[in-house]
Amino acid sequence: MRIGILKADSVLPSLSPTFGEYTDMFPAVLRRADPDLRFVSYDVEHGELPERIDACDGYVITGSRQSVYDDLPWIRALEELTVRLVESRTKLIAVCFGHQLVAHALGGRTAPAERGWTTGVQRCRIDTPFPWADSTASEVRLIHSHKDQVLELPSGAERVGGNEACPNAFYRIDRHVMSCQGHPEFSHAYARALYRARREALGEAEYARADASLVEATDRLEVARWITTFLRDRG
Repeated sequence: MRIGILKADSVLPSLSPTFGEYTDMFPAVLRRADPDLRFVSYDVEHGELPERIDACDGYVITGSRQSVYDDLPWIRALEELTVRLVESRTKLIAVCFGHQLVAHALGGRTAPAERGWTTGVQRCRIDTPFPWADSTASEVRLIHSHKDQVLELPSGAERVGGNEACPNAFYRIDRHVMSCQGHPEFSHAYARALYRARREALGEAEYARADASLVEATDRLEVARWITTFLRDRG
């Protein structure tokens, strides 16, 4: 199975020599759940898009430091591609910025959260499980790093779960869109380094809370299994 990574940002130059790019992080965690997956990357931030939707069996939209409502040509082009992917019922995984962009492109609402940053390990309730996930988990823990949130789901989307800080942390559209605000691709070490690099932007209180939360384990491998099962699901 060939998966296209729609790369919407680059890792900070100070961190990439140690942690690689997002196009390294996603294959690393997803291959732990399904070693047979193959990946190809598209640098959408710099105008690179798949020539044909069927070039891949499914796609992942990554996170980004940009906001989906920023008036940038590459974001508008990615929105147009997203609409085509959804209309064709191509498998689409959307993470963080991708999670927000799918909602925005399909008529939902993404905006800055009143609370400001949501960071660190977040425990999110799973209220309506993904139908393809062979799991009875009532909550999952993922690392978050965002100021924007999906405030209103698009038509046809079903909320899967969230918490007080991020109510719409997971949603799906039928069996062809799986969307999450948290980062299954983030390791604890990368998150710690990222928060340190963003310490001034976060502010001391949020930075301290985010850093302290990283003593807690996450369920990134469980979510990776949900993703790989979703990719192969034909229900």
